[in-house]
Amino acid sequence: MKRKEPQLTGPGGPVPRGPVPRGPAPRGSLSSRPLASRPLWSRLLAAVGLLLALLLAAPGAWAALPQGNAVTDPAAILRNALPIKAPELQGLQHRLEATGDDLRAKRWNALSSSVQRVQSQLATRRTALLASFPAELQGQIEPLLAQLNEQLQTLASAAAGQQRDDFLAARRQALDTIGQAEDLLVGDFPFQIPAEFDALPRLLGRATVQLNTTKGELIAVVDGYNAPLTAGAFVDLVQRGFYDKLPFTRAEDFYVLQTGDPAGPAVGYTPAGSSTERRVPLEIKVPGQAAPYYNQTFEDLGLFKATPSLPFATLGTLGWAHSDEQLDDGSSQFFFFLYEAELTPAGLNLVDGRYAAFGYVVQGFDVLEQLGVDDGIISAKLIDGAEHLVPHG
Repeated sequence: MKRKEPQLTGPGGPVPRGPVPRGPAPRGSLSSRPLASRPLWSRLLAAVGLLLALLLAAPGAWAALPQGNAVTDPAAILRNALPIKAPELQGLQHRLEATGDDLRAKRWNALSSSVQRVQSQLATRRTALLASFPAELQGQIEPLLAQLNEQLQTLASAAAGQQRDDFLAARRQALDTIGQAEDLLVGDFPFQIPAEFDALPRLLGRATVQLNTTKGELIAVVDGYNAPLTAGAFVDLVQRGFYDKLPFTRAEDFYVLQTGDPAGPAVGYTPAGSSTERRVPLEIKVPGQAAPYYNQTFEDLGLFKATPSLPFATLGTLGWAHSDEQLDDGSSQFFFFLYEAELTPAGLNLVDGRYAAFGYVVQGFDVLEQLGVDDGIISAKLIDGAEHLVPHG
């Protein structure tokens, strides 16, 4: 039976696309009956049941939950996932990120105190901060630290004046400056990808992709430091124009928005001259581990307390789809995770440890929330990081 072809309409009118896909339904069913397809009361009951089951099945599983509020800002997640060791700089970063609770509660005295502590830490540890960078980079770091000092002064003034929007803007600027400094600390690619995957493209760093959809523009950062094969396959397909004019084939509120199913009988990418689809292994890295795990879920590994380096913890997390039957048959289809904090608590969201996250939407959240199965990708373009894509091992 033919699948009805979605009519993609962009700002300039209807968007033509190729033949309607035939054959199997899109891969990447995230569960036999996704949580978000049920009524709200049923989803809440299922979430409570899952929590109880984990607590009863694995003593001490509560320790798997992050202490305090989970990090849900994609920029913060990406900063924390950099392969660096910079305790002085990251201490400044984490103290600024931790002001969110006080800001929401309008605890302005506490916010002023936190900013003053960061200013004091920057002033007293400036020499140690500089020394943590190689000598050849210190000339680039000094102006960044001077800029950070000015931004912290602006932040302190915003806290003293109880100006929420000014505080948010100044904090974002300060964290961006810290992120620039942390980026300079990244050295050679941190691990060796197994030789069995030498035929696959890999992203040895990060890249930025612009997705023009029928509702507007999304900007996403994909992370090859923690998912080089997954991010590499995605960026390679973006470069090939593979995702241009493809529809969204699955949309479930508070759960996923999926695309990447090509026209025709195939459900993935088949390289020219080949009769089989390119297959990308399940790839998940855990903090503290030198390299990702391949083709093993957290259940397989007994990692009941683990949180991935790239968690499904925020709206617009990019995930790589695979079938229910195999872990290594993902080829081209990917999904946006539609995070809902009440139904996807940190560490218990049914996706972490089963699917590979490989990046995050960083701009266009209002657009993402409007997209559905009547929409699609008009074009996908790599706007930064092409130099990190390597065609094979």
